[in-house]
Amino acid sequence: MTRIVRLVVLLVIAATGPVAARQSLVAADPFSAAIASAREIVVTKVAQQRIPGYVAAVYAEGRVVWAEGFGDANVETGTPVWPSTRFRIGSVSKTFTATALGILVEEGRLDLDAPVQLYVPSFPEKRFPITTRQLAGHVAGIRHYRGAEFESNRPYSSVRDALRVFEDDSLLFEPATQYSYSTYGWNLISAIIEGASGQNFLDYMQQRVFTPLGMRHTGPDRVDSIIPQRTGYYVLRDSTLANGPFVDNSVKWAGGGFLSSAEDLLRFGVAHLEPGFLRAETLALLQTPQRLRDGSETNYGLGWRVWRTSQGRHAIGHTGGSMGGTTAFVIFPDERVIVAVIANMSSVRGQAQTAFEIAELFIK
Repeated sequence: MTRIVRLVVLLVIAATGPVAARQSLVAADPFSAAIASAREIVVTKVAQQRIPGYVAAVYAEGRVVWAEGFGDANVETGTPVWPSTRFRIGSVSKTFTATALGILVEEGRLDLDAPVQLYVPSFPEKRFPITTRQLAGHVAGIRHYRGAEFESNRPYSSVRDALRVFEDDSLLFEPATQYSYSTYGWNLISAIIEGASGQNFLDYMQQRVFTPLGMRHTGPDRVDSIIPQRTGYYVLRDSTLANGPFVDNSVKWAGGGFLSSAEDLLRFGVAHLEPGFLRAETLALLQTPQRLRDGSETNYGLGWRVWRTSQGRHAIGHTGGSMGGTTAFVIFPDERVIVAVIANMSSVRGQAQTAFEIAELFIK
């Protein structure tokens, strides 16, 4: 087996249990042809875009049928990518945080339609009141990054401290009248979770989401800590691969600051295929597109994107772009197929489309 491609095919996944693995496919595997075609899609993409490290994983027919690492997690050391490698997943973090919102709603500890000051009294009041529901759907009018903020390398001691980046800025528009994507809106959501739960945000995520779901390779991207299996972070500069600039993602844990693995993304997806971890009404709440005041649909629920693919299939999930990471995590609820694709390089093109193409191979 070459260093370029290392295969781990995962057998059966349980939302709270370990993932079993085997080293090679058997000839009778019903997904052999699909896996071969999916591998070709990924190998071509990696070569064309000069991606140093990549992983793809698929859940279908009640089990993980494919999970494979391509290339290097660390180019300098030649450390290979595995399905358990920890990548920066960018805005897929919002989907994780949305699950915390769902738990708090189920427990009656969070009113999505109350003014945010009920949970974060120190947040300045704006011309119009804003709610958690609006923040989670990007219709609250909170701004996104400006200038070089995406490359922030300043450490923040708390989620409340990180609100200072934008809390004094005016709203972009009256809430619920427009859709405008905002990672900073999720900063405020993390403070709301702290206010509603009475716990530190990162502790709450670990105790109520990651640990119960068996997400052993998911957590905050702490730059001051040793984190096993964390990948390196790369960019292309004038067609030359380089290390990505140093950033500190403590400015945006909830909306873009988590590390995760392909294995863990599938575990998370399985827990959201049907009621169990969350109630049916909570899944619908998170995964149903919001509507603006004029009745138009936003194609975004609470932390979940909603797609209609070129094949006419309904899909939900999220994409994520971070410094040295590009991710797509997609669930096809009707077909019960989940796909995760992650790269350790910024600005990888077409990740969602790649996930859609791979999914089609495994849908029967």
